[in-house]
Amino acid sequence: MLPCFANGQSINNKTQIVKTLELANHYFMNKWQDVSKIIYVPSKHKSWPSHIWTRAVYYEGLMAFNQIDPKDEYIQYAMDWGQAHDWNLRDGIKTRNADNQCAGQTYIDLALLKKDTSFMSNIKASIDHMLTTDKIDDWSWIDAIQMGMPIFARLGNITGNQAYYNRMWEMYDYTRSKLNGGGLYDTKSHLWWRDKDFMPPYKEPNGKDCYWSRGNGWVAAALVRVLDGLPKSTPHYDDYMQDYKDMMHAILIYQDKGGYWNVSMADPTHFGGKELTGTALFTYAMAWGVNNGILKKKTFKKPIAKAWAMLYSCVHPNGFLGNVQGTGKEPKDSQPVGYDHVPDFEDFGLGCFLLAGSEVYKL
Repeated sequence: MLPCFANGQSINNKTQIVKTLELANHYFMNKWQDVSKIIYVPSKHKSWPSHIWTRAVYYEGLMAFNQIDPKDEYIQYAMDWGQAHDWNLRDGIKTRNADNQCAGQTYIDLALLKKDTSFMSNIKASIDHMLTTDKIDDWSWIDAIQMGMPIFARLGNITGNQAYYNRMWEMYDYTRSKLNGGGLYDTKSHLWWRDKDFMPPYKEPNGKDCYWSRGNGWVAAALVRVLDGLPKSTPHYDDYMQDYKDMMHAILIYQDKGGYWNVSMADPTHFGGKELTGTALFTYAMAWGVNNGILKKKTFKKPIAKAWAMLYSCVHPNGFLGNVQGTGKEPKDSQPVGYDHVPDFEDFGLGCFLLAGSEVYKL
């Protein structure tokens, strides 16, 4: 057996990485054998259909995992999910909400895999409907960039229609640089404020800006998922790439010596400690950059290794993932976070974990 890092798992041990991902994934698949089952959260006294964004992010991770460990059961599990919802979106094809559209990422993956464009007809209709208007301010919170932006890129890649690329840039640039008078991207720190409520003068208890780790992780993942397969001749390709590289270097200084990123990146005393989702998304984004020759292995391999060791430490013997901050939009939400804490939704944390592990495996 290859050597492991302290209390963690070596990024060199590909067999163990797959086994860890399998353990976590099988825990979830066994718990949610009925892919159409309504998601009920007792603490919120509310139910959601199973194609909301939290579940859609899980399937993003499952499709990535299937690339390194192909299994018919994974594809069938995803197919059953799409069919259970008639390949449709929450609130239908006229929805402009990126959270509702997120399921379309997996629908498109399956349409290409199975060579059946009917799987992606509804998500395409939803995006096409958006193209009929001049409205570009839908992504008013940075999570939405991950939920919706990769779909525009994929449709542009598949159809060759530049309109998808053009609108993708208009919407991204509005959120990045124009929303609320200046945009949600801090060009000095190369990090993002979650939405207009967290732009200056808002401060964390230590006086620093509020950079929520998972929110920034969503943007990092979005840029990866857009750039992966995007032709270099695409308008603004270089802008996306620059933002990606700037972010990757920016997050390095905020990584704790324990390998994780605090929920409040610039204020480790504000609900500080291990948190899986933001750490997993950063790990995914950094590993992808190294794997594609964009980031220097010499600079990023150690931070990735430390992060993966930390992520591994969150996995229970039965596959349950601890240290997951549940839904919310800032550091204080869904607290406390701990190894034995059960989040309100278990699915999206696993999706982030599978994305991270699938890229770490390729290192």
